Amino acid sequence: MILNFKYKRILVLVCTSLVLYACVKDRNFNLPENTEVSELVPNATYSEVKNRFQEETFQIQEDLIIEGYVTSSDEMGNFFSVLHFQDSPVNPSEGFQIEIDTRDSHLFFPSESKIYIKLKGLYLGKSKEVFKIGGVFTSFGNVSVGRLPATVVDKHIFLSKEKIAIQPTAVSIENLNQSLTNTLVEIKGVEIVDEELGMIFAIEREETERTLIDCNGNTLKLVNSGFSDFQSEPLPLGNGTITGVLLREKDDFRLVIRAMNDLNFNEERCIQTILEFTSNQLFISELADPNNNSKARFVELYNSASEPLLLNGWKLLRYTNDNIEVSSTIDLSGFTIEGESTFIISPNSTEFEKVYGFPPDMAVGGNSAADSNGDDNIQLIDPFKNVIDVFGVIGEDGSNTNHEFEDGRAVRNVKVKKANPIYTFDEWRIFNDTGDGGTMKETKNAPEDFTPGIRN
Repeated sequence: MILNFKYKRILVLVCTSLVLYACVKDRNFNLPENTEVSELVPNATYSEVKNRFQEETFQIQEDLIIEGYVTSSDEMGNFFSVLHFQDSPVNPSEGFQIEIDTRDSHLFFPSESKIYIKLKGLYLGKSKEVFKIGGVFTSFGNVSVGRLPATVVDKHIFLSKEKIAIQPTAVSIENLNQSLTNTLVEIKGVEIVDEELGMIFAIEREETERTLIDCNGNTLKLVNSGFSDFQSEPLPLGNGTITGVLLREKDDFRLVIRAMNDLNFNEERCIQTILEFTSNQLFISELADPNNNSKARFVELYNSASEPLLLNGWKLLRYTNDNIEVSSTIDLSGFTIEGESTFIISPNSTEFEKVYGFPPDMAVGGNSAADSNGDDNIQLIDPFKNVIDVFGVIGEDGSNTNHEFEDGRAVRNVKVKKANPIYTFDEWRIFNDTGDGGTMKETKNAPEDFTPGIRN
């Protein structure tokens, strides 16, 4: 049968439509085309919405509308089923996120576009101290925010006709704060840590964390999806600027980029700064186990050098009784001990200040290396894992020996100016309740019998 010209045109149009539709690769296009609006008026701030949360996920029943500027994008596959947005295109005061069961959301709500969200019917919850809105799911009786079904996304999220570009907030790693969660930030002067150079962005099909570091040693996790288009790309070798959405889990910040062009690492890498030092002029100068108050125990270190010493990488170890395995460790990183000065470590800072009248330099917990009952052995380790100083004999219970300070104190003689990796009894004055091994049988009470902070 021969078709006339009119029917041929109809057939061509139908076939063309089918071909175009068939070219789409497994995408979800069930959102209507009329999501763009211009008349919605916001009537709530993010803070006002979040303040309605009362410790449990609940459904919002009020006719609340908020506006936002989309910071995320799933175009490159590094975000999945979530929109992150902030309350202003410039200098935002806070961000938010909504869970949606829609793929290719960037086609409807592009990154840096303005959106309105009708909150009535949505659920508000909190996960790892971060607020989120969306649908709901229940697991073992617990109600949590889940993805908003794709069939109702267009009933809650609307695209504005207004086009305003977002200006990322310039911030350094050390100045990140919770108000920037879900917002677009720009961090300058960062690079991938040495240990990860040569790696790819992510392990295939796995969320993978890489580490950013600035020239001051501050670090930030870079999170990459194993399904992203750039998953197999090598990490950049240089130093530079990164733009991304700042995420958070409690107090831990993480950064997610939208695409490779969020990275500009064309500068030279940081000059390596030595942040770890060893010294044989740092040593244990006093150990305290007061007879009248076990909560007033402490360990005192002394730096006999005239220059300050950065304690990055230094550790204080305790071997309980006759153990040959470390029982507890105190990491001294982040602290500095001044020249010709003491450094006091307390397992109970509140009690220490109450008893001795001033706070310790470092507060640690009970059962720590600073909480010995007088028959344990203590080691001071430098950043390179060398034993610099020691009190006691590892593998020997201190009870009834020349390194017992139970109910008393062990004080380093003032003439000692350098550390000693081998326990030498003559370097110490030791008081306890037994007097064995040449020690003095004399218990000591706090505060009158102790001199924390004073080398004498």
